[in-house]
Amino acid sequence: MNNKNVTDMTVGSPVGHIIKFALPLLLGNLFQQLYNMVDSIVVGNFEGADALASVGTCGSMNFLFFSLSSGLAIGIGIIVAQFFGAGDEKNVRNTIANSIYVLAGAAITVSFIGILFTPAILRLLGTPDHLIGNSIIYMRTTCAGIIFIASYNGVAALLRALGDSRTPLYFLILSSIINVVLDLAFVLVLGLGVFGVALATIIAQAVSAICCIIYAYRKIEYFRLTREQLRPNPQIIVNSFKLGVPIALQNSMIAVSCMVLQGVVNSFGGTVMAAYTIIGRIEQIVQQPYGSLGMALTTYSGQNMGAGKVDRVKKGFRQATLIALVFSLTLVPVAYIFGEQIVGIFVKEPEVIAIAAKALRINSLCYFGLGMIYVPRAVLNGCGDTGFAMLNGITEVACRVIYSEVLTKIPFLGYWGIWITTGATWVTTAAVCVGRYFKGKWMHKSVVERKQS
Repeated sequence: MNNKNVTDMTVGSPVGHIIKFALPLLLGNLFQQLYNMVDSIVVGNFEGADALASVGTCGSMNFLFFSLSSGLAIGIGIIVAQFFGAGDEKNVRNTIANSIYVLAGAAITVSFIGILFTPAILRLLGTPDHLIGNSIIYMRTTCAGIIFIASYNGVAALLRALGDSRTPLYFLILSSIINVVLDLAFVLVLGLGVFGVALATIIAQAVSAICCIIYAYRKIEYFRLTREQLRPNPQIIVNSFKLGVPIALQNSMIAVSCMVLQGVVNSFGGTVMAAYTIIGRIEQIVQQPYGSLGMALTTYSGQNMGAGKVDRVKKGFRQATLIALVFSLTLVPVAYIFGEQIVGIFVKEPEVIAIAAKALRINSLCYFGLGMIYVPRAVLNGCGDTGFAMLNGITEVACRVIYSEVLTKIPFLGYWGIWITTGATWVTTAAVCVGRYFKGKWMHKSVVERKQS
């Protein structure tokens, strides 16, 4: 069978598989950050502040709409990884076939809702009248292309489930380059403004999705489906939603909790808001290695759970924990020694730099807590215990709301309570995740019906 591009993680060194798999994911996540920033940079520099605000006000909506397809893609990937680990080629193919119905159905539904209700949602969010026209254009155009985003996420998740994290990276890089070129062409040459930026994103996503599909079909036989395999399988469809929806809802709840914390930050004025924004940008970069490690561990755990190799799952957890610990400890002296220089990249105002540098040092002490959200959660997801994702999301929401309300009201803490809230939220959520792992329920959550060793 011509499946040389897939990787069997049920044999060989766990830490070797995890690191080798995580590195392309890390590069891909960094490119994803670039991809997300390009629209704002082009609009802000060439169309002005109002156009930038029109794009920015759609950020939370975009995240919520895209969460469903990305969550379902992760759920489908978990099922494929487990069947692949079990050596069940028939169900690997059946799951890939049924992913078409799951992702296409979700994408079409979300697109319809987004296009139809965008004006009402934007008004509900309090979008100013002079911005709402461009915001509607941007959001509706983006929603029309959700099918391409779902297609890329789906095929990329399937490739990763089969142990191939490099190929999605190549097409993500291609998509990023196309997006930058088209952004400049549509805005500067054709003068399409906000619509041009959204259209560039859709075209770039469409190209990456089509390339991914062609590659998968030509290089991996699992994707060459027969008519019989393309018949809808209700059990696989149900399992896809069962595993994917909790992850999507978790991401949505985390987004809501961050919006609540942002409201607390805004009450302290512009200087604190600027410092918080800077730390947020830094944290986006810091989280990429943890996120990449987590994605690698999800595939590793899924394959080994499907193979019934629970001891290898546990070994992977221990080794990933060690990686997270070493990385976290490395960042602490960097934050304490170079804090001012790091935040000074973003602003020149001394007051903002002073606050942001201290905030960075506060948060750096809790980075291991952040890492230990990703590591056990990845194992739980990979083994099929995605229902915990809901509890995980609720924990983060409760922590950010309660801690921020309490800590920022303490006179000698004031706005420092914002960053203590972030660190405390990480540590508390990590404790809940680690506790869930050691309870061992994940050992009985596999979608593969076989006795675990």
